[in-house]
Amino acid sequence: MLFRSNKRDRPPGLSSRRRRGRGQRGASALWLAVIFVPVLLGLAGFALDLGMLYSARGELKTAANSMALAAAQNLIGTDAAATNAQAAAMLTVQNTAGPGNRYNFQGIAIGQGSGNLASSISDPAYYSDAADAIASTAASGSEVASSQAKYVRMTVTGETPLVFWGLLPVAATRKVAVTATAVAGISAPLCLACGIEPFAVAAQNTSDTVDFGFVQGTIYSFAYSCIVVPPSPGNPGAPPPPILGGASSTLSYLLINRFDTSNTVFPDETSQAYQDGAGGMPGNTNTAQACFRINNVETVWADANVNRCGVPVSLVVTGAICGLDSRFESSAPTACSNIVAINTLSSAYPSDPDVNSYTAYTDYAGNGRRIITIPVVDSLSNTTSMTVLGFRQFLLQPNSGATDITTGDVYGRFLAMYIGSVAPVPQGRFDGCSISAGPGKVVLHQ
Repeated sequence: MLFRSNKRDRPPGLSSRRRRGRGQRGASALWLAVIFVPVLLGLAGFALDLGMLYSARGELKTAANSMALAAAQNLIGTDAAATNAQAAAMLTVQNTAGPGNRYNFQGIAIGQGSGNLASSISDPAYYSDAADAIASTAASGSEVASSQAKYVRMTVTGETPLVFWGLLPVAATRKVAVTATAVAGISAPLCLACGIEPFAVAAQNTSDTVDFGFVQGTIYSFAYSCIVVPPSPGNPGAPPPPILGGASSTLSYLLINRFDTSNTVFPDETSQAYQDGAGGMPGNTNTAQACFRINNVETVWADANVNRCGVPVSLVVTGAICGLDSRFESSAPTACSNIVAINTLSSAYPSDPDVNSYTAYTDYAGNGRRIITIPVVDSLSNTTSMTVLGFRQFLLQPNSGATDITTGDVYGRFLAMYIGSVAPVPQGRFDGCSISAGPGKVVLHQ
């Protein structure tokens, strides 16, 4: 049997209670909306402002990193190093004196301002110790003079606009300052050095792990290794190369083989030797071609003949010396005319702005073009292998009374002052050997 419900069968007051319940739920939802909407808007505003702050800091940090790396490349242990370092740092963000990297802060060039936004670059701070440079209090009390600087700290500050939090009394200016710092400097001594010059010299004292027996500040007369022949009746012999004026002693060297047979742009040996002398070994995907490693064995460049003393050095050696000379002058001397592609190569390498002769390295005011980093080997040999013990640096000097090198010298001679391990090298690795001294490369420390 079917039954049909009748309104008269419902308990009295049920409908009115339901209506009141629905009204109460609606009122609760309205109150929740009133309470939570501002909260949600506040969270959204906080997220927006926080994202803008992180974005701004990222822009400033990228610029600070670039500036620190550029500055640290110029910390070469001279009195002029800090000035050159600051100029290099500014070139990364400014375009007035050259093509900068155009780092922006909120669409405005770093270090500039417009309207209600601006960014500023603090003067670099220099340190001899990485811990001092990284410390939060390093901005005062531990800076060092230019010639002792190995690390640089760059600080960039910018004002970031606020959207939501700018409505609050605590941020009445509607912007907040964001600061980014970066520390760059020399790494640990390198076991693998790339982009250096393939002129090998023998250690004067293999037990001296700091200087290998070379004397700081001493000017050596470099001469290509040759065969000395004592005089005999009717034969004047072949005496060792005379010492160039201004030098204390002769230092023999060899050109280590870095002939790249796969180079199709400059396949000639003289051109490659010129490049090695003018700017160090060019980059190469083959590490063995572009670098030297401590404890590796090396051989002399096959066509860099070791002749009887007084017989002119080979054209390959002349090519390398012409490359060294490009650091003093932009035009190629007549003695370099036999180098293949000399006209192209001589215009590719800028000369050093400072071509003066010095007795104190710290007085050198150039950009580092005259610094060469070369392998130190156990002994020079044109017939057997040589073991690389380390890398050390020399400052090229012009010939006495001149402003360049004599490229046509029959002995392959040039002057260079021993300076140790003061300047960073272009690239390398500091793992794979156990050494306590030697040049490093520039790396970010913070």
